[in-house]
Amino acid sequence: MDYNCIIVTEHKGWVEITLNRPKVYNALNKDLLEELLEVITEAERDNKLRCIVITGQGGVFCSGQDLKSVGEDLENIPFAKIVREQYNPLILKIRQCSKTIICKLNGLAAGAGCSLALACDLIVASKDAYLAEIFPHIGLVMDGGSTYFLLNKLGYTKAYEIATTGRKVYADEAEKIGLITKSVDSSGLNEVVQQYIDVYTNASSTAVGGIKEMLHKAAGMSLDEVLEMEAEFQQKVGGGKDFIEGIRAFLEKRKPNFNQ
Repeated sequence: MDYNCIIVTEHKGWVEITLNRPKVYNALNKDLLEELLEVITEAERDNKLRCIVITGQGGVFCSGQDLKSVGEDLENIPFAKIVREQYNPLILKIRQCSKTIICKLNGLAAGAGCSLALACDLIVASKDAYLAEIFPHIGLVMDGGSTYFLLNKLGYTKAYEIATTGRKVYADEAEKIGLITKSVDSSGLNEVVQQYIDVYTNASSTAVGGIKEMLHKAAGMSLDEVLEMEAEFQQKVGGGKDFIEGIRAFLEKRKPNFNQ
């Protein structure tokens, strides 16, 4: 399909989605958010795809909400409606999607763009890229899940500092404090992302999808509840063909082929 705000490039076993509004630093508007939700939903349904990569065009990831797209009547912007109808479905889809979603952070990720990056399962960033919760600079609070993501990744004290100052957190620091997965030289960004892609396109989709779902659910559970959940998921996943292939490969001293 043709899209107005994104570029979709399908590869063997994975798909890359590029935010494509470079003239406004890939700022988010209703069309872009809807297209992104549609492509991720379709990718999740496609059994041939096991990994989704999200990146930005023009050396920038995403500058956040396109403020010009919300109208000129600044006193009557329907903030709650925009967040509930445009952002929340996308963020929930990213978190609940059974496929691995990698953010290839090739430049700034600010405001809602920062939230979009943090929603992904892995973030691989070039060293000159940064995240910034710029909301307080324009008199707003965080949205797009950043409140949840910062608190869970960093704890209250660090989350508060980053959220309320709106300062730039460059990739090296972001990796050090656990905000992103990996900081790499810009020249090696594609190579490192490809290494992760290779892992997930050759992994058991049922196992990886199950682990992703369990990790999200476990955040609000007691140990007893987690132990019971693990038993239920193990029974469900263990009844699939990937387990049989994994055991056969182990006994035959070869790499498993989960793409059957």
